[in-house]
Amino acid sequence: MRLVLASQSAGRRAILANAGIVHDAMTSPCDEEAEKAHLRAQGVDPRGLALGLAEAKALATSPLCPGAIVLGCDQTLALEDGTMFDKARTLAEQADHLRSLSGKTHSLYAAIVAVRDSERLWRHVGEARMTMRPLTDAFIEDYLAHEGEDLLSGVGGYRVEGRGIQLFERIEGSQFNIIGLPLLPLLAFLREAGVISA
Repeated sequence: MRLVLASQSAGRRAILANAGIVHDAMTSPCDEEAEKAHLRAQGVDPRGLALGLAEAKALATSPLCPGAIVLGCDQTLALEDGTMFDKARTLAEQADHLRSLSGKTHSLYAAIVAVRDSERLWRHVGEARMTMRPLTDAFIEDYLAHEGEDLLSGVGGYRVEGRGIQLFERIEGSQFNIIGLPLLPLLAFLREAGVISA
């Protein structure tokens, strides 16, 4: 059975490829900003927002891939007081985000929804709790200079598989959740669905 990842995220693609999961990838035609505004108007929490966006991406892509299982994914980030963060649009905005996260614990929610022929089959949300150490302005400036605009592709503005690990003093949860694809629950679903061998 064909498996389609409704995302061009290099991190998600690498997770699937490294696990030996044959898949295609395509950008979802979902209007993410409109869907996000709609969900926020309904008052959803960060977990619900991630799930809603992941499902919208999968459902928008499914008609383009008849018979295939389509995976929609999304991540949201929130401080313990519920304050949510969007992806930074510029490095200056990313610097502001890092200053706001500095010395605090936030939750990173990674949602994944599987759809076939516009019918939802399965969904899951993983959570990682991330505690940033207090960051100096000099460190933030150096970090952004080294990492560059690639950081703008993720809601947290960090890649823990690289230099971004230096931002943290404690991490609770799977690295797969942090990269944006809760792999172990997904593998269990794919075995149950007959996509990969049991």
